[in-house]
Amino acid sequence: MKIRDIIGILKAEILVEGNLDEEVKMACGSDMMSDVLAFVKDQSVLLTGLVNPQVVRTAEMMDMHCIIFVRGKRPDQPVLNLAEQKEISILATPYRMFTACGLLFENGLRGGCDVS
Repeated sequence: MKIRDIIGILKAEILVEGNLDEEVKMACGSDMMSDVLAFVKDQSVLLTGLVNPQVVRTAEMMDMHCIIFVRGKRPDQPVLNLAEQKEISILATPYRMFTACGLLFENGLRGGCDVS
């Protein structure tokens, strides 16, 4: 799936436009960046309601290509500037995290869970 596809699925607004044709294979949803750092591997997309610079720093460390802010949340301009510097796409969706994750899963984006 491409980031461009996610925009349509989640009725998302583009806040920072990175490479919208970037292919993404997996996603995760969390408001706890410590969990993202500890448990997330090979994820391309982060869904969160946390709107501080740590989200962008975490995404950068984990080599993520896109951050999606849920529940209509919008970060301040310094956070958007940092994401632009790091070439990370930023989207905002009106959906709650559970719904947004479900819609992405339903459309083929997986979470990389080791449980079968």
